[in-house]
Amino acid sequence: MREQVRDRERVTVTLPLPSYNLNPNARPHWRKKAQAVRSYREIAYLLALVDRPPAPWTVAHVTCRFYFRDLRRRDRDNLLASMKPAFDGLADARVIADDAGLIHQPVEMAVDRGDPRVEVTVERIAP
Repeated sequence: MREQVRDRERVTVTLPLPSYNLNPNARPHWRKKAQAVRSYREIAYLLALVDRPPAPWTVAHVTCRFYFRDLRRRDRDNLLASMKPAFDGLADARVIADDAGLIHQPVEMAVDRGDPRVEVTVERIAP
């Protein structure tokens, strides 16, 4: 995890890579999946609390940039789906009023062998 950065219209939260149990193609026991969802949502919530905006945004763009240890082929749709608990955590922290107001940008991928992570950037769209 890294430090969060916030300017007037943007919040960036750095999270660990999501658990394999959050992947839509995984078939874990329901209790293991529930535990992974609860844990990832709470991590996103706590990190977003640090630098949330004064009032929740109604509509915002969200970009997820994944940093992996290697360049293996990965399905971008599944990566985005595995981030659902993090988006719920951002809504819990009142960065955005409701995660239905998030407009998802294409998933970005890069390599960082020493620090695999996901950087979630939420940019406010003015009403």
